[in-house]
Amino acid sequence: MEARAKLFGHSIHQMLIVFPLGLLGMGVVFDIVHFVAGDEIFAAVAYWMMIAGLAGGALAAPFGLADWTSIPAGTRAKQVGAAHGLGNVVVLVAFLFSVLLRKNAITAPPLAAYVCSFVGLFLALFTAWLGGELVARFGVGVHAGATVDAPPLHPTHR
Repeated sequence: MEARAKLFGHSIHQMLIVFPLGLLGMGVVFDIVHFVAGDEIFAAVAYWMMIAGLAGGALAAPFGLADWTSIPAGTRAKQVGAAHGLGNVVVLVAFLFSVLLRKNAITAPPLAAYVCSFVGLFLALFTAWLGGELVARFGVGVHAGATVDAPPLHPTHR
C-alpha cells in the first residue's frame, strides 16, 4: 500500500523520521561525551539536540499515524505498525522526561536524565528496526502491491 501522505511521490513520514532519530541519538552521544569528559557544553548540546529531536518526532508522528490507518486490519503489517508507533510514543516520553529532568540543571543533568535518554535510545533502535520491517518486508508506504502479511524472515531464509 502506498503512503497516505506523500510529497513528490515519496512518503513524508519516511522522509521526516531520520531527523528525530538522528537528533535524539546524537543527544545520547553528547550525554556520553559529557559524562566522560565533564565539559558542561556537551550537556547543553545534548539538551538542545533532544529538544530538536522531540520536535521532529512530534512532526513525523501524524504522518506515520496517517499511513498506519491505511494498512488493512488484521494483517501482520498492522500489528508491526502498532508496535512501531506505540514504541515511538514511549521513546518520545522517555526523552521528554530526560529533558524535563534537565530543565533546572542543563549543564549538570541528574543521573535519571541519563537513564531516560539511554533507555529511549535503545528502544528507538528497536522501533526503527520495526519501521524498517514495515518498509522493506511489507512494502508499507512504498507501493500499491505491498505484501502486508509477509512472513517473518527466518535466519535460514536469508
